[in-house]
Amino acid sequence: MKSTSLIRANVRSLHAYVPGEQPKIPGLIKLNTNENPFPPSPKVLATVRAAVDQRLRLYPDPSAQPLREALAALHGCASENIIVGNGSDELLALATRTFVEPLPAGGTRTSPSRRSQHVVQYFDPSYSLYPVLTAIHNAVSNPVALKRNFDIPSIAQLKKEGTWDFNAALTLITTPNAPSGRGYKTSQLEKLCAAQNGVVILDEAYVDFAEENALELALRFPHVLVSRTFSKSYSLCFQRIGYLVGHPEMIAALNKIRDSYNVNGLGQVAALATLSHLSYYRKNFETIKQTREWLADELDQLGFKSLPSRANFILTRPPRFSAEEWLQKLRDQKLLVRWFKNSTVSKHLRITIGTRGEIQSLIRAVHLILNS
Repeated sequence: MKSTSLIRANVRSLHAYVPGEQPKIPGLIKLNTNENPFPPSPKVLATVRAAVDQRLRLYPDPSAQPLREALAALHGCASENIIVGNGSDELLALATRTFVEPLPAGGTRTSPSRRSQHVVQYFDPSYSLYPVLTAIHNAVSNPVALKRNFDIPSIAQLKKEGTWDFNAALTLITTPNAPSGRGYKTSQLEKLCAAQNGVVILDEAYVDFAEENALELALRFPHVLVSRTFSKSYSLCFQRIGYLVGHPEMIAALNKIRDSYNVNGLGQVAALATLSHLSYYRKNFETIKQTREWLADELDQLGFKSLPSRANFILTRPPRFSAEEWLQKLRDQKLLVRWFKNSTVSKHLRITIGTRGEIQSLIRAVHLILNS
């Protein structure tokens, strides 16, 4: 018997999620995975250090209740409206398992009976984890193209084109969009949520760098959830803390299949301390947004075509050389950015907003490449 025969067929054919590269190269300026360039608040670091004591031998709070209560106070809701996860990725996986029926044995992806209950829907381009979660669950992906400017099509356009499923079991909307950085108005998202009959998750991983958020929709619509993370904004990628906000019945359903002790104790301590020092982070948000606009202006003067961004990165189309060539040329200058091969944005580079000094180094490298 071959060992591969013991593996589920959909897993054998699965194209796994490809995370951003995490190289350990001395002197490399890393602008490829949208990490916050600023460290956590010194008070947060001190709190985490103080928590490295006899607690390490004990299990953490199984539901992260103190953190849920602090988040509820921040968002004006009850702790029953919130579930905390090992990063928002875990919660997206839980939502797929909770709200989407996998295809039955022998079912097809083109016309299974009652197709909508098997459908995970999202716009293209979007977070590349979505189709992977769908394939793992043996469900049906329904990617629908955004407009050419990466805006969301209107309800009338979606109905006319006929590819959008208004009954999809789960619809995932990255807002602001990744990888484009495009921001969406709450009023725009509200119309789309109101038109959907299945569950909608508004994935707001980058929302702290935008001008508005749609959290109110999760507290108003019983079928809408908002996803947030402490990674991008609050410099806690290492700790893996995310959460969902939504109707208590939806949260309770997710809790039924959540792993016990799914959120590590030091992560809970760090996130809770973060919420006590928000002014430190909000100042950093403004610095990142100012640097983002400065970078876009500088690149555009050098012949790049940068898209307006409401995230902590920009998507830009480089001049003279292909995006793949630029990736390597910048790497030769010890600058790492992100290029998405075989995607609708393969002619672009995505550049994380670093410190002012890091972005100045990037601009100098671009000048050098263009003049060589």
